[in-house]
Amino acid sequence: MPVTVLVPDEDGLLPLRELAGVRAVHYSWREPLPPEAAVAEVLVPGAHRPEERDAVLAALPNLKLIQLLSAGAEHWIGTLPDGVLLSTCRGAHGGSTAEWVVAVLLSIYRELPGFAAGQAAHGWNQHTTDTLQDKRVLVVGAGDLGQQLKRRLVPFDARVTMVGVSGRDGVHAVDELPELLPTHDVVALMVPLTSRTRGMVDVKFLAAMPDGAVLVNAARGPVVDTDALLAELNSGRLRAALDVTDPEPLPADHPLWTAPNVVLTPHVAGWATGSKRRSYAVVAAEIARYAGGELPQNLVHGEY
Repeated sequence: MPVTVLVPDEDGLLPLRELAGVRAVHYSWREPLPPEAAVAEVLVPGAHRPEERDAVLAALPNLKLIQLLSAGAEHWIGTLPDGVLLSTCRGAHGGSTAEWVVAVLLSIYRELPGFAAGQAAHGWNQHTTDTLQDKRVLVVGAGDLGQQLKRRLVPFDARVTMVGVSGRDGVHAVDELPELLPTHDVVALMVPLTSRTRGMVDVKFLAAMPDGAVLVNAARGPVVDTDALLAELNSGRLRAALDVTDPEPLPADHPLWTAPNVVLTPHVAGWATGSKRRSYAVVAAEIARYAGGELPQNLVHGEY
């Protein structure tokens, strides 16, 4: 008996239909579920609202695994029926997200927004800029995202320090942050949102960063205390690059839009050409393990 998998878009059907022992069936959140929902063991969620999600889960009596297309799982933890496994898409978006971090750091240090403004004004403002070379970068989060970032920063001759939940060879423990923050030019956040990381970047954290340092948030908005960051930006002491914010989406009248020393993008760091293909490659590998009687590698355990 093949494992029935509900897939939210046509892009996911082909890679899953090529798997032995898997039957992939397309569904939509806003239409009645197909008859195969009665026996479906695996759900790959698409875009949804909470009330739609709850209705779909209630209509899947045989559900055993939810396989996400995203690396973040904070919206699902604590909401699943007993006995249902949850697996993320860790490994699909790390390269694109790391590329975004490098892009914004180069933009900040080489002053690309200022030169673009000069181009628009037909002004030839020739001057020396800063450089990413020799910058001390503290990467908070030593999983796939953090490792992908380190791999891309090293060729720029940046000096990278890794921080994880616990210390190990080549990785500092998170409780060492107070000693590490004052000696780094950049702090790049690459952590999942959990009760431990929510509000981690607070007044004390930011105060420990040296003058002129850059905070890069490629994690989740609530990891950073927005009011505390705004105070540092408005004082001119720190700079930031934010792909995620709290709140999100950012309201049109929010002070972050007009704060100095900040680069803002609308949660697009991981989404680049080929993102869906890379996502479904990870999804297919995880579902193949499940169909073969193994546990997925990206299972969420507690707060992961």
